[in-house]
Amino acid sequence: MLIIRPFIYKQFPEIICSFSTKIGLERKGPYFFNLSYSVGDKKEIVDSNRKEFYNRIGLSIETVSYQKQVHESTIREVNLSGLCGESDALITTKKNLGLAISSADCPAIFIYDPLQKVIAAVHSGWRGTEKQILKKTVRKLKEDFKINPTDLICYIGPSISQQNYEVSKEVADKFPSEFIKKENDSLVLNLKEANFNMLRDAGIKQSNIQVSNLCSFEYESILHSYRRDGQVSGRALGIIAMKDNQ
Repeated sequence: MLIIRPFIYKQFPEIICSFSTKIGLERKGPYFFNLSYSVGDKKEIVDSNRKEFYNRIGLSIETVSYQKQVHESTIREVNLSGLCGESDALITTKKNLGLAISSADCPAIFIYDPLQKVIAAVHSGWRGTEKQILKKTVRKLKEDFKINPTDLICYIGPSISQQNYEVSKEVADKFPSEFIKKENDSLVLNLKEANFNMLRDAGIKQSNIQVSNLCSFEYESILHSYRRDGQVSGRALGIIAMKDNQ
């Protein structure tokens, strides 16, 4: 099984942060190693895939919280595992509880405050980015959890690169021009940069942000991509959790 682990959290042994890929349990196409129930894959296969992935990273089905992602800006604090409703960002202070983000092109962003011991996981596609869900999540962390943005450690996971993310003029007009580029007769959007700038503008140190350079569209051998594969695309899960080291 191939699992992506960000180097920025290696300094924190209490943090689990892992991102699944297409490679696992020798699964074949069209879904490969898929962790989503909503793409047409068989439930028993997804159950098996999730169980194995969670086990490999030190969690279990009983210790992961996930959401029905709806491309909005709803943020939810959670303390229990399982499906926790419709939202696109999860926050917890609970130890040994994983926060999961499903992705097949959209940026999945993970946040940790080592002082206040709080984690967050954010799904930020173009709609969520336009609604500034990441900025709102950091604001909620400040207001409700008394964090200082300069203490936050953040990871933006594998997602689609600008050169492969063509959007309509209607969508492009929703974003500042610095995130839009014209390629031949097309407009392409830089979601990674838009979310990176949101973190930086919220007061997070640039040295505390890792941005994956993996493009979900280009790395066909290891990453799921809805933009590339359409209805037969599987989904990855990115997860962050705080272990109880006592």
